[in-house]
Amino acid sequence: MIEPKVSSASISLKRSSYKQWIEADGIPLVESFFVEDIATVALQPWPRTGGLGVRLCLEGTGETNDAYICEIPAGKALEPEKHMYEELIYVISGRGATTIWNENEPKRAFEWQEGSLFSPPLNSWHQLFNGNGNEPARFLAVTSAPCMINLIHNTDFIFNCPYIFRDRFNSQEDYFGTPGTWYAGRTWQTNFVADVKNLKLLEWKERGGGGSQVRLEISENTLCGHISQFAIGSYKKAHFHGPGAHVIILAGHGYSLLWPRGQEIKRFDWKPGSLVVPPGGWFHQHFNSGAEPVRYLALRWGSQKYHEMWGEGRGKADVDVKLGGNQIEYEDEEPLVRKMFAEACAKTGVENLMEKYYQAK
Repeated sequence: MIEPKVSSASISLKRSSYKQWIEADGIPLVESFFVEDIATVALQPWPRTGGLGVRLCLEGTGETNDAYICEIPAGKALEPEKHMYEELIYVISGRGATTIWNENEPKRAFEWQEGSLFSPPLNSWHQLFNGNGNEPARFLAVTSAPCMINLIHNTDFIFNCPYIFRDRFNSQEDYFGTPGTWYAGRTWQTNFVADVKNLKLLEWKERGGGGSQVRLEISENTLCGHISQFAIGSYKKAHFHGPGAHVIILAGHGYSLLWPRGQEIKRFDWKPGSLVVPPGGWFHQHFNSGAEPVRYLALRWGSQKYHEMWGEGRGKADVDVKLGGNQIEYEDEEPLVRKMFAEACAKTGVENLMEKYYQAK
């Protein structure tokens, strides 16, 4: 029998491999539940990329995924890069173009604008260019970097692995130009969304509040997204899912409530550009107390095609908790929820239209 070797040295448990990488990368890290406005967050020079940036690893991610905000100076380009983690890119402002390519193969290019959403395929080379010589271009990216770096503990492999995932991207000329495929359940499989702010959505009564939605499967990723909208003077039913859903407010004013089961409720008031990430297993609920429909983009785990990770629970997102699902029906919610919303509508002068949704089945 081989006896284990005893060492007097201690193993550091203070920081994950991901957090150590962040410290070495040279840009600030924001850790909280909420970012008031992703368009105005202060950025710092980011030597590795050639742009300006800040990393966001909010409490609700559980360090399973993260986000960063990057700005490309007017008329400039970021450094080319590839990496062994997925990345969903939402354009906050500006316009430009991206080239994507596999090693020693043709480059494929496409243009983007404010509101565009796309994803460089896993471990493909990509470079982003600002097409405006007078204004910077800013984007937010949600990535699976924490998961991958904490599993592998080797950033040389993360950034320099030569493997080409041809099942994801095989240098197709029209990769970002095809119309994609629509599936049941309001699901669109695509590689490029030109404008998430104006994409036509499909009715989704089950979540309440006069809601509509489209689910997005992008670039054969496990990370995915959805766009949701709900009516003036209404709110959506409370629900929970796994960690890492980055909810970006695209239009409207209101607030979200977040709480672990049986514990204190936290409130976050938001506006266009706000970002909130509900922690895994926490109930959360979104309220429209403003004068226009609320639309948001959620970038998250939970792909319909590849649901092995921290998804929202297949088939449970809009199923009553009394039936084993993840949603609280209106008739079962705490009286405080209705009272708080009535007060919010009165404060903004918006008519509270929830009575018809309370009674709808």
